[in-house]
Formats: sequence, structure tokens, C-alpha cells
Amino acid sequence: MREISWMTYIMLILASYRLTHLIVFDKITEFIRRPFVKKVKVETQDGTETKEVPTSMFGYLLKCYWCAGVWSAILLGGAYLLFPRVAFVVILIFSIAGGQSIIETFVGVNIKKVDYYSNLKKKD
Repeated sequence: MREISWMTYIMLILASYRLTHLIVFDKITEFIRRPFVKKVKVETQDGTETKEVPTSMFGYLLKCYWCAGVWSAILLGGAYLLFPRVAFVVILIFSIAGGQSIIETFVGVNIKKVDYYSNLKKKD
């Protein structure tokens, strides 16, 4: 069995995170999810919402963050073990994008908090 350094392990985690997010949430991969989900109108307290509901087990896999995460980890980890040179390039790119998206989320949430608290102060 190949030894994996802690840096490579962190890169695999970040790459798996980004690939999972790409599959489950991002607009660019919507065309992959579309054939396996249907839109359903749901009544809520705020009115009617449209939700995407999986129509098959494969659709559930594409909409479930936990499920897609397991499969993206298998894909990236397996690719690294079988084809380390080629997979490393993909893992490097996805891990940089994954780290960046985590930072962007953190910064975005904190900017919203600052705006929220400054608006509260103005009301007082």
C-alpha cells in the first residue's frame, strides 16, 4: 500500500469537497442532474416553493451531499492510488478550488454578519 503524506491527504479532502459540491450544487453540472430529478410544488408557510425531487436512486446520488461525497472520495482516492501522476494534477486543481470556496464562504458569511450588526446599530 502506498504511503500518503498529510499534505496529500488534506489535498484529497479539499478536492473531494469541491468535486462533491460541483456535482450536487453547482449550476454548471445541472444538465447532469436534470434527467434524474423532477420539480414538485410544495406548500410552505411562506407560500408555494418548487423543489427538485430525485426520480431514481441515481438522482438521489446526485442530489445527496453525503452520497456524492463518498463516491467522489472513492473516485479521487482510487485515481490517486492507481494513477498518481495524472490524478495529482486534478487533485491539485480541485483542492485549490475547494480551499478557495471554503475561504469565500467564511468571508461571505462574516461580511453579511457585519452588515447585519451595523444595520442593528443604526436602528438604535
